[in-house]
Amino acid sequence: MAQNAELVKGWQKFIELFDQDHDEKALNRLFSVLLTSEERTAISHRIEILSSLLEGNESQRDLSARLQISIATVTRGSNNLKQLSDKDKAFLRTLLLDE
Repeated sequence: MAQNAELVKGWQKFIELFDQDHDEKALNRLFSVLLTSEERTAISHRIEILSSLLEGNESQRDLSARLQISIATVTRGSNNLKQLSDKDKAFLRTLLLDE
């Protein structure tokens, strides 16, 4: 239970870092310091997966080939998207697709 409280506290601190007024260069530096190259790549792939799936113009297999990632990675993103409420999907569309 105490570990969960620490995770929540750490996550809240992470969110607060973004709540500050940062320019793109500062955020890029922050991510470079906080995240490994692999973590940044995974986040980039997740953004690409979600964007493409929301657009609906590309099959999961084509997306996997284009990003050079496993179909399982695309499927995890797809399953995550399926779990979201319509409100959360609309939120993502606004953020990722400029709708």
